[in-house]
Amino acid sequence: MSGFAAITGEPDGPPTLPPFGLADGIAGLTAAYAIMVALHSKNETGKGQVIDLAIIEPILTVLGPQIIAYDQLGELQPRLGNRSSNNAPRNTYKTKDGSWLAISTSAQSVAERVMTLVGRPELTEEQWFASGSERAKHSDVLDEAVGSWIAARNRDEVMQAFEQADAAIAPIYDVRDIYADPQFAALGTIATVPDEELGAVKMQNVLFRLSDTPGEIRYAGTPQGHDTQEVMESLGYTEEQIQDLRDKGVL
Repeated sequence: MSGFAAITGEPDGPPTLPPFGLADGIAGLTAAYAIMVALHSKNETGKGQVIDLAIIEPILTVLGPQIIAYDQLGELQPRLGNRSSNNAPRNTYKTKDGSWLAISTSAQSVAERVMTLVGRPELTEEQWFASGSERAKHSDVLDEAVGSWIAARNRDEVMQAFEQADAAIAPIYDVRDIYADPQFAALGTIATVPDEELGAVKMQNVLFRLSDTPGEIRYAGTPQGHDTQEVMESLGYTEEQIQDLRDKGVL
């Protein structure tokens, strides 16, 4: 209902849902931010606040200027696959050795360097090439030029050539690539957390690193009922009362 699925997928294909809880994750991050704002306000005023946050609103916000575009221009954003209505070439391309690479040329200078790199500098002389939105209208021509050049070469060769040309490119990673990437390792993006049941567990680390209080994940999660005894005792229940509740199946 946020509009995400309506603009995701190929032009001639169905609306596409994310294969994970995208709205949930964005709403969680937004809620954390809202809590911090409310606490800051409490420090100033001494009063708490009720936070009213619908799961649908944060994802709608990050989807871009669709609301104002429809309001002012009556425009509906179409499904474009991996392409963009604002620039081209922008797509994913398959290499000779079966890898996938992503390219985006939002800057005019990058688009010109890419077309020179792939051996089609004459396209940069076309009148339509001077504008990102106009280039997007000629995506078929640009994709054929870039895609055919990449398809004839292996991933490492393509990556090296693009980097030497100062042109933006990135490999399409799956989780195995994330595990192996030296930059993720240097950042500490994957944390190893001890767990009572599973031993060492790998997971995403904290989202950012603060200089004085960098943060850490203390535990991966505890089994159901792990803290029941401590919680009940903190509420004033005696050992006999807790055991009685256990015997009755309440705990």
